Amino acid sequence: MKGTPEFPQCGFSRATIQMLGQQGVDPEKFAAYNVLEDPELRDGIKEYSEWPTIPQLYVNKEFVGGCDIVMSMAQSGELSDLLEANDCLIPEEEGETTSADIQPNKRS
Repeated sequence: MKGTPEFPQCGFSRATIQMLGQQGVDPEKFAAYNVLEDPELRDGIKEYSEWPTIPQLYVNKEFVGGCDIVMSMAQSGELSDLLEANDCLIPEEEGETTSADIQPNKRS
């Protein structure tokens, strides 16, 4: 992403982080990397995924898509299904999360 979960540096990164929070992603199972601090990572991730934009979402090392794909999947319910199937969500009895909660495993 551009920036960090606490301080996204673009609207697309902010929207993606907010969506993951709304979906209930477990902060213990989440890592973010600030591509603005690492030009090699910024270029390399685009080449690796063959996707031109950032942020990029990966679930269990599999590329899911950029902000537009994440938003579309959230609207259709596919994102929730994917995150649940890959054990990425906070168990329901522990309560809901917000985008502000998605901070552990920070990578600056």
